[in-house]
Amino acid sequence: MGGAVRYETVDLGSIQMFYREAGEQFAPTVLLLHGFPTSSHMYRDLIPQLASDYRVLAPDLPGFGSTKAPARGVYAYTFDNLYTSVQAFVDVLQLERFALMVFDYGAPVGFRLATANPNRIAAIITQNGNAYEEGLEQETWTPMRSYWEKPTAANRDALRPFLTSEITHFQYTHGVPEGKLNLVSPDAIAHDQDILDRDPELQLDLFGDYDSNLSLYPKWQEYLRTKRPPVLAVWGNGDPFFCPAGAHAFRKDVPDAEVHLFDTGHFALETDGEAIAKLILDFLTRKLVR
Repeated sequence: MGGAVRYETVDLGSIQMFYREAGEQFAPTVLLLHGFPTSSHMYRDLIPQLASDYRVLAPDLPGFGSTKAPARGVYAYTFDNLYTSVQAFVDVLQLERFALMVFDYGAPVGFRLATANPNRIAAIITQNGNAYEEGLEQETWTPMRSYWEKPTAANRDALRPFLTSEITHFQYTHGVPEGKLNLVSPDAIAHDQDILDRDPELQLDLFGDYDSNLSLYPKWQEYLRTKRPPVLAVWGNGDPFFCPAGAHAFRKDVPDAEVHLFDTGHFALETDGEAIAKLILDFLTRKLVR
């Protein structure tokens, strides 16, 4: 099957989880977890690049992409619940050991998964997927912190601009050098905005719950420090949300973590996907026991 991408859905009870898959079934597995405000679509170019050597799986989290999940009010959109759905996905597909790639929201979901299943995690690749306070760009997070401290209607409304098309475009282009802007797909921006426009309240619920991730940072760092999984950090250094200090911080707990910064923004795969794919392939070749 090689690099041909298949589009699948798995029944997880109340959730019908959509996922992209490529590669041979019995090849070493790589699980890709997307972030806000996108879906597995963000990995559309990376998946076939990895699939010649690996089985690659990229699910859409509940509330994103083509996964079908209960409406807000029936299903609580929290990071614990997003993790629970991914755990069910891993169990149903019987993934016994795999490398994990995380980005943005995929990091808190993925690190919950890793700490619950340390013996299943063969390696971790983080592309602007944060697990340290120093990785949070403080000024950008100020409105979010205000909502965590005082979850008033006014503070919730102050976060609504983060769901607009202007900010979605900003997420894709901020920090991207002029010469790379024509590598950013307008289709990706439109895809993500469509997700946000479906149910803004759901997205605001997740904003409000994001502080639950910060409280787990010490637990995730203990996991990294004690289990020492191989770590590769490939980071856009112009990310307005997760600054390069978050990439370097992994070396505090995994001293031999490999850190590579790219002159780009939050969605580094858009502009530097080929170079990142080569780093990932080299890393997995050296670190995964076949």
